[in-house]
Amino acid sequence: MENLGRLIRSLRKERKLSQQALAEQYGMSRSTISGIENNTISEIGLRKVEAILNGFGYELTAVPRQSKRPTLDSLKKVNFHE
Repeated sequence: MENLGRLIRSLRKERKLSQQALAEQYGMSRSTISGIENNTISEIGLRKVEAILNGFGYELTAVPRQSKRPTLDSLKKVNFHE
């Protein structure tokens, strides 16, 4: 969510919108927008975040998380021990 908040802040600032203006556009409070941008909001509906992103021309998608460490299967594929 942290990266998402930074993205929304960046997009909002690029378009010279205040948090209040963005909040009014989507029927939210300014504090909700602030919480999203600063990753301090405990719960936020995906539909709200999706609406904001759609308004900026972005799409909310899910992608597999990249693991920091290789898995046994991935090491076997590259013949790690040879």
